[in-house]
Amino acid sequence: MADELASNSIRHGGGRGRLLLWEGDGYAVCEVRDQGLIDDPLAGRRRPDMRGHGGGAGLWTANQLCDLLLIHSTPAAGTAVRAYLPLH
Repeated sequence: MADELASNSIRHGGGRGRLLLWEGDGYAVCEVRDQGLIDDPLAGRRRPDMRGHGGGAGLWTANQLCDLLLIHSTPAAGTAVRAYLPLH
């Protein structure tokens, strides 16, 4: 799942991003930050239409694999996507 988030960051977030990994409260946490902007409030929540070229499969896939996917995106700060995976 980290690869999905990282490749999304490169593809949609300006060509680069920052990947952080840590453990806390029984979860492995993966966070990717970049300078991109996600303006769709349902990004990653609905199944993407794979017939077009609009994208959306990376966030959707990550959301299917983890317990919680948080997305925070603003024009000034860019985007942070944080995924929580249970360790046990």
